[in-house]
Amino acid sequence: MGTTTFSGPIKAGTIKETTGTTVGSDVKNVGFVKMIQSSSGVLTGNSTTWTIGTIPAYSQVIDVKLDITEVSDATNASTVSVGTSANATLFTVAANAQAAARTTMNIAAIANSTNIGNTDVTVIATATNGDGDATTGAFTATVEYVQNNNL
Repeated sequence: MGTTTFSGPIKAGTIKETTGTTVGSDVKNVGFVKMIQSSSGVLTGNSTTWTIGTIPAYSQVIDVKLDITEVSDATNASTVSVGTSANATLFTVAANAQAAARTTMNIAAIANSTNIGNTDVTVIATATNGDGDATTGAFTATVEYVQNNNL
């Protein structure tokens, strides 16, 4: 299947401006398209980071999902979080990677996600294996956002 790339932001709808009061005829129904970037990584060996995606400036992060798809067999604690290089837990808490689960964006992250600011932000997943002895473990992280919503 082919893909197409747009510079965005992308809007969809048939009525750009409200000029009256009749829904479906003259009331604005144009909205932004939700964008998604996702990546997977492994939780083996030593602690490391993976780039999930780069979110364009002025975007609004809607949600972040972190799925532990294969549990870590690390002897001691094994965690993974989603954030940035400046704050590894900006979007999710450090989730236990020794149990299959889904972690979603934490409440504290909501204030950080309304508008990511005037520069692009690279979202990363940070995995920590206490002893560096894990031989199994995998995750998928997904960031959902509205490009250039500029709230």
